[in-house]
Amino acid sequence: MIEWLPAALLVITLCGVLLLGFPVAFTLAGVALAAAGIGILTGVFDASYLSATPNRVFGILSNQILIAVPLFVFMGVMLERSTVAESLLSALGQALGRFRGGLALSVILVGALLAASTGIIGATVVTMGLITLPAMLKQNYKPEFAGGVICATGTLGQIIPPSIALILLGDVLSSAYQNAQLELGIFNPKTISVRDLFIGALLPGVLLACLYACWVLILSRLKPDWFPEKSATQSTTSWVEISKALFPPLGLIILVLGSILAGIATPTEAAGLGALGATLLAFMRKTLTKACLSAVMQETVKVTAMVFLIFIGAAIFSLVFRGFHGDEWVQSFFTEIPGGTYAALALVMLIIFLLGFILDFIEITFVVLPIVAPALFLMGIDPIWLGILIALNLQTSFLTPPFGFALFYLRGVAPPALTTEALYRGVIPFIGIQIFAILCVVVWPELVTYLPSML
Repeated sequence: MIEWLPAALLVITLCGVLLLGFPVAFTLAGVALAAAGIGILTGVFDASYLSATPNRVFGILSNQILIAVPLFVFMGVMLERSTVAESLLSALGQALGRFRGGLALSVILVGALLAASTGIIGATVVTMGLITLPAMLKQNYKPEFAGGVICATGTLGQIIPPSIALILLGDVLSSAYQNAQLELGIFNPKTISVRDLFIGALLPGVLLACLYACWVLILSRLKPDWFPEKSATQSTTSWVEISKALFPPLGLIILVLGSILAGIATPTEAAGLGALGATLLAFMRKTLTKACLSAVMQETVKVTAMVFLIFIGAAIFSLVFRGFHGDEWVQSFFTEIPGGTYAALALVMLIIFLLGFILDFIEITFVVLPIVAPALFLMGIDPIWLGILIALNLQTSFLTPPFGFALFYLRGVAPPALTTEALYRGVIPFIGIQIFAILCVVVWPELVTYLPSML
């Protein structure tokens, strides 16, 4: 136990410093290097582990898959800033306006598309809150329901491809899976790809969006006073005008996702196609101004720099953690835990759920998964199934009061009519739907594994 104490102290110190509010990327590298320095002076850390740092950094910067990150961010931000998303929401609202709750259904559909294209929960929730929340309140939707449906929809970017969260998960899980197989003596290891995760996420993602929509339809019957009789935006707008707003962005996302699933393009190539397509859509709508392009590029650089700094910090932290034999400690702990594989999986899911209250998915992906994923893979857990389960788990965490990130983001742009208490009440049914979806994936792993095995 004493020999694993440095690794445990390293993790505890990292969590403590993160809770103080220091930037994650610098905290990862700073805490790790400080611990390594102390370990070298006390003779419990081999400095040769740090010699691998340049190769790790070079590997991150030359990783072809990760080039998709700035391209997908550019695509999503361009769709937001060029008002393409707003027009799409307006068009769907008018198309579904004949149904009670039509605007809420359009929020789910547009939110799913927008969330998938950006993969950044904060951006999606804030954008949907600014665009749709005033319209829903103006049409006399119950404030708590309006807040709940927007928050829930904004978190769909965790699971619906093409998603940045799945790209990052795929990169980390692929490396961990290969390392686990090598430890088992398999020197021709199988690989998993981002495409595998995209395919595996299709059925759970569609299921979740459909469950949200079904709840809206059911609630519109049970609580008709929470909804307007029909959308106030149902107007004289023709179906031709609705189609012009609806089909170009929808076609772009289908083209990007379809090219990946069909094996025609890699995720990076498809991301480039999506970035170009979003720019052309903005140009055709005459919203591609110099100010718009500048804002999109600045946001893309900001998000990309944050992501890659976390990559580098996490790489240094994982080297130091291994230098303190932390990987052996985690593997031994999971092997000896009562209840076996599923008890270990449940513990990991609980830890990730709680960390979702204080860390973003990027930080959890690159801090927690390299530590726990290899041990789970050695216990025989399917990597694609694990990746989708983690994405659903984090999505639920970001939605859960009182610390869910999505709640904070929406509360920051919500009008006084939507109180914090009402927002918490509004998301509870959607948390129940999330838990139901997770249970479905646990009970029927084929929801995740069937399509990848067929394709």
